[in-house]
Amino acid sequence: MKKTNGLWTILNLIFLVIFNVLFFTLGGVEHRVSVWVSYGFIHFAYFMLLLTPKLTRAGKSSAVFGFSLYAISATYFLAEFVIGLLFILLSLEGYKAALLLQLCLAGAYGALLVSHLLANEATGNAEEKRQPQIDYVKNASIRLKLLLGQIQDKEARRHVERAYDALYSSPVHSYPELAQIEKRILQSIEQLENIISAGDKGKIMSSAHALLAIVNERNMRLRNSG
Repeated sequence: MKKTNGLWTILNLIFLVIFNVLFFTLGGVEHRVSVWVSYGFIHFAYFMLLLTPKLTRAGKSSAVFGFSLYAISATYFLAEFVIGLLFILLSLEGYKAALLLQLCLAGAYGALLVSHLLANEATGNAEEKRQPQIDYVKNASIRLKLLLGQIQDKEARRHVERAYDALYSSPVHSYPELAQIEKRILQSIEQLENIISAGDKGKIMSSAHALLAIVNERNMRLRNSG
C-alpha cells in the first residue's frame, strides 16, 4: 500500500516538476503580474484535479460519482492550462484580462462542481435510506427460499411457495408506518421455521397462509399509499 501511494505521488508530481522547470528555465523569475496570475490559476486547477477523488462520496455509486466529478475537474484543468499558457506566452502588461477571464472560468468550475457534489449527496442519502428496505425484502426472501428446501410434502411446499413469491415480488420501498407489519412478517417467518422443523403439515400450511396474508396486507398498503 505504501509503495502504491508513493508511486501515485510521483506520478502526480511529474506535471508540476516539468511545468515549473520549463517555466523558470525558459522564462526566468521576473514576470509580469498577468503571468503570475495565470501561473497560480494553472496550479489551482491541477491541485483541484488531484483533490477531486477525495471529494467523491463513498457508497454503491461511488464509481459513477467519482467519474462525473473527475470529468468536470479534468475539463477545467485542460481549459485553464490552455488559457493560462496563452496568457503566459502573451505576457500582457495589464493583468485584469487574465485575472477576470480565469476567475470567471474558476467560478463556473466551482459552481458546476458544487452542484454535482450536492446532487451526489442527495443520491447517496437516498441510496442509504433505500438499502435497509432492499435488505429487508432480500433477507426475508432468502430465509423463505431456504425453508422450501426443507419441506418434503408437495402441498405444504406449494403454500410456502405462494408466500415466497408474494414476498419476493414485494416493493422494496417502505415507510415508518409499515415497521410493525414488517416485524410481524419476520416473526411469522421465524414461526414457520420452527413449525417446519417439527414437520407438521397442517401447521405448515396454516402458518404459510397467515404469512401470505400479512405480506399481501403490506403490499396492498404500499400500493394504496402510492
